[in-house]
Amino acid sequence: MSSIELTSSQKNILTALINLHRETEDAVKGEDIAQEVDRNPGTIRNQMQSLKALQLVEGVPGPKGGYKPTATAYEALDVEQMDEPAVVPLEHNGETVEDVNVVEIDLSSVHHPQLCRAEIHIQGSVRDYHEGDSVVVGPTPLSKLVIEGTVDGKDDTGNILILQINEMRAPEGEPEH
Repeated sequence: MSSIELTSSQKNILTALINLHRETEDAVKGEDIAQEVDRNPGTIRNQMQSLKALQLVEGVPGPKGGYKPTATAYEALDVEQMDEPAVVPLEHNGETVEDVNVVEIDLSSVHHPQLCRAEIHIQGSVRDYHEGDSVVVGPTPLSKLVIEGTVDGKDDTGNILILQINEMRAPEGEPEH
């Protein structure tokens, strides 16, 4: 699979498009994307031309028209396009977050206990998360893992929350392997 190099601006626009499209399942208007990424609609139209040329978006004509991400768009951003996204509950400051899907949990630095970090990749915006916020992720579908942590950083472009892990739990009553 050829990997497409996107500018961070293109990534932002594509991510916004995917998020907005997920909420409505309809074509997304350029103005809505412009609002989401804080750019003017003319800029978005120009970027859309290049994203269309890369076959990452398709234009939908007509009054209900706009843009839709193609399957390639998901690959370009490396967002797993799950037909049925696994619903992994996410709590933010004690409130359950609706309509956010956890796409991937990356525990790459778990082998350094004093640097216990988790990268939580979500489908949805991480704009409203701030350092020091408490987040609980899980239980995950397979391992039923629950991670409690504090937001330590985030990557808006990749929709990634970086958590400092305060506690990880597997379900009670299961024998530890």
